[in-house]
Amino acid sequence: MHPDSFAFTSERRLDDGVLERGFSLAGIPGILWTPASASASAPAPLILLGNPGLDMHQMYPRFAGRARHAAADGFASATLELPGRGDRPRRPAAEQARAELLRAMRAGEPVGGEIVDALVLPLVEESAPEWQAALDALLALPGIDGPVGWSGGVISLGVRLARVEPRIKAAVLFAGSLVPSAMFEEARQVTVPLHVLLQWDDEGNDRQTSLDLFDAFGSAEKTLHANMGGHKGVPQFAGDAAAAFFNRHLTPGN
Repeated sequence: MHPDSFAFTSERRLDDGVLERGFSLAGIPGILWTPASASASAPAPLILLGNPGLDMHQMYPRFAGRARHAAADGFASATLELPGRGDRPRRPAAEQARAELLRAMRAGEPVGGEIVDALVLPLVEESAPEWQAALDALLALPGIDGPVGWSGGVISLGVRLARVEPRIKAAVLFAGSLVPSAMFEEARQVTVPLHVLLQWDDEGNDRQTSLDLFDAFGSAEKTLHANMGGHKGVPQFAGDAAAAFFNRHLTPGN
């Protein structure tokens, strides 16, 4: 994607001084949050907020809350609409795979690997280069600099970016999405520090797969933060621990 394909589409200052700007990257919508403390002489490190698979506007309250929390620690945050979501073109093969997934889950049947692969792998292949192009554009802005962190899902996309993108220096990964078997080999090649969040009773997640994926990661520093409860029951202190992780790894001088 050419640098000229990046443009801001909206701008507003939130009540805590955080600057929120919508942007378009070759027609792909995104949002950037920058702390009031950021400047060309004192740029903010950047955290990329991964989307678990919903439309960006559905995720906005959670994204904005996490971004404002990060801004209080001096970090900028950005997110990007996933392929097939929001106003982006539909992906018929992915929608068929999602329908087959839902049918199997409602019937109490095991979800076959071919369904998982069809749903997740094309998404990773398409989305990872888009995030890298977004990084090119965002890091060229005054007031934003590395190091860069990744936070959130889809976990397979986080694994791919942590493996291939050298500007990402630390990652918080949210277990809770289906993982193709091919991602385990990629996980073995991930070496950046990791903080993995797992809800022990996540109704849509195979706990053993999450544990096996954590075991596969090649990182010398990796932490599993597991809590009781379902998919949406992540306690506040788990978010605080993730914030402390980024403070250790992304704050200059630490």
